[in-house]
Amino acid sequence: MVHTLTVLTLRLAEAIGLYWFAAGVGLLVAPQKLAAIVSDFERSPGLVYAIGIAAFAVGTAILIPHHVLTDPLSVIVTVLAALVAIEGLVLIAFPETLLSFARLFVPTARLWALIAIVLGLLLFLAGFTGRADALP
Repeated sequence: MVHTLTVLTLRLAEAIGLYWFAAGVGLLVAPQKLAAIVSDFERSPGLVYAIGIAAFAVGTAILIPHHVLTDPLSVIVTVLAALVAIEGLVLIAFPETLLSFARLFVPTARLWALIAIVLGLLLFLAGFTGRADALP
């Protein structure tokens, strides 16, 4: 069982885990979606900019109440939120850099889907079964 100091860490771990799980299942069922998403981004600078704004907003919204580094789960949640915010800024300022990186994942979409499913389940279960109390 995971111990953390805040209930917020547990709920955010569950939410992020469910997101990764759903994204992984969607990609596992239709791995060609990743190539289509990258292609859509290449053709639509406005879409990239809007997604960048959304990613920055979500990452920042998580970081404002949750910048906790007291235990492993809280560090994971905080780092993931920071990475989402940074991803948003990179999409806004340097979209081609992120698109070049994303293209590397297209040929192995099913592998990344499985990784997302496993990590999503682990993160969800850590939040769902964890306890928010003083660390042992």
